[in-house]
Amino acid sequence: MSESFSRIAHKPFILAAGQLATGEPLFLRGDVRVGEGSETVSSTRPKPVLVICHGFKGFKDWGFFPYAANRFAEEGFYTITFNFSCNGVAETDFDELNKFALNTYSREQNDLAILLEAARSKQLPLSSHADTGRVLLLGHSRGGGSSILYAADHPDEVKAMVTWNGIAKADLFDDAFKEQIASHGVAYVANARTKQEMPIRSTFYEDLEQHGERYHIVKRLSELTLPVLLVQGDQDSPRLVEGFEAMRLGATQHKAAIIAGGNHTLGAVHPFVTTTPFLEEAIRLTVQFFKKAIDPSI
Repeated sequence: MSESFSRIAHKPFILAAGQLATGEPLFLRGDVRVGEGSETVSSTRPKPVLVICHGFKGFKDWGFFPYAANRFAEEGFYTITFNFSCNGVAETDFDELNKFALNTYSREQNDLAILLEAARSKQLPLSSHADTGRVLLLGHSRGGGSSILYAADHPDEVKAMVTWNGIAKADLFDDAFKEQIASHGVAYVANARTKQEMPIRSTFYEDLEQHGERYHIVKRLSELTLPVLLVQGDQDSPRLVEGFEAMRLGATQHKAAIIAGGNHTLGAVHPFVTTTPFLEEAIRLTVQFFKKAIDPSI
């Protein structure tokens, strides 16, 4: 399959997203992609807004995200990729670890609210192409969990959502990690690719404790009545495959699909080399689901 996207309009953006307690400003850095005049896409009719949320240790330019965003733009979506404000990436891989250390679910929920308000108020590039009455969410890994939580709090704003290998529990860490944070106020996770030790501070758990049931992902998913598709690779980690089963069984009103042979990144790597059959299947399922959710007659 060709990976040339000459008919895609692609514009970056930066939004202010508040500040840390130290006064250091926060930003949402993102990209909008819109298909231009292809046979399957009207260049004049406003398009559904698709927001793609990266996961833990992820960022908008990681691996498959730009490729997938181009594919969705070709299919007729006003496609937004972005970095959460405390994902740890400004210009290069994890050059803001001080911000990564302070990321929380509450901050990610606030980031999504800022982003979608900017879309509604026409602050994003190519805004004439955006139909903000049709907002769709796609989240990978932890981004899937954040998408579920946002949709649960904004059911009238989000029309449909999809997770790719999404998490079922907000707490990502084991007991030893939690004990380290309790003792020292900070613990570290290794990034095998960059060889960095990435800090997580106690604010992560303080946020979870403060919000309790609000961040119970399976429960919030079970309460959702908007259309949801859970996509899971069967070669993902056992913990995430078990989480998928918990979500599937705990929210039987939603659709679920298993990609045989797909791992956590659907076979893709960073830097991106080429697409994979697993990624293509995830994209196909997602496009089909979103188009059906927007127009049930399809």
